[in-house]
Amino acid sequence: MFADLSLSELRRYAPDVAEPADFDEFWSSQLAAARAAARAPVFTPAGTAVRHADVFDVTFSGYGGDPVKAWLLVPHDPAPRSAVVVEYVGYGGGRGDPLDWLAWSCAGHAHLVMDTRGQGGGWLGADTPDPSDDGAPSSRGFLTRGIADPRTHYYTRLFTDAACAVAAARGHPAAWRSWRPTWPTASARPWPTCRSWPIRGGRWR
Repeated sequence: MFADLSLSELRRYAPDVAEPADFDEFWSSQLAAARAAARAPVFTPAGTAVRHADVFDVTFSGYGGDPVKAWLLVPHDPAPRSAVVVEYVGYGGGRGDPLDWLAWSCAGHAHLVMDTRGQGGGWLGADTPDPSDDGAPSSRGFLTRGIADPRTHYYTRLFTDAACAVAAARGHPAAWRSWRPTWPTASARPWPTCRSWPIRGGRWR
């Protein structure tokens, strides 16, 4: 293996990133608009073959108040010092079936899996349309949808959904008995947009 930094240096490494002057203002306004349009999340018990956890079919408000689907698996026997894991799915996938997401709940942690708006079918099914897509021309796939303006870009909507998913998870009683942070996780993590926050006390922004 070739490396130019030691492991301890890599763990401390933070690259210089040139952020636009209005970066914080932009994301604060997007999340404020999502909060203003939000409705209370709905957790509907789902009949599945899962026996070790309660499974909920979740609908929460994402970007622009658009409804976004999710699964929530709440283990019957939570682990000591259990966490709530919030996950959104990588490119081309969706929330699939609850049986696709057993690892975290089998380990005793509640797990919310956010659907990916407008995607799915590549390797997992999905149930969430993208009604805020303005239909502007783009290349194949999702990377350039609405790219002419940050306010209309597909990933602005997706990353806002991810932040809203954390808020939805914090609204379920499973989060109230968990003391550890909720971590958004995915194959590509929008850390500038969606950070980890304590279950009790902290705010998402």
